[in-house]
Amino acid sequence: MTISDPDIWRAAQLIARRHGTDARIVAAQRADELFNEGDLDGAAVWKRMLHAVEELQRVRPKIGEALPNRRG
Repeated sequence: MTISDPDIWRAAQLIARRHGTDARIVAAQRADELFNEGDLDGAAVWKRMLHAVEELQRVRPKIGEALPNRRG
């Protein structure tokens, strides 16, 4: 079963709202749990959610990333 990108982002937003600054830890721990249980598909989904949470909570631009134009 494939989870769509919009669904991953929606789930990441929920995780971020529920767990705040701990959201990354929660997602990483769940991915590890599923991996250790042998659920590779589930672990892969949670890794995608982890990446989305990291992007949602990122405050600095990546190296070489253009800053958004903030003119009103």
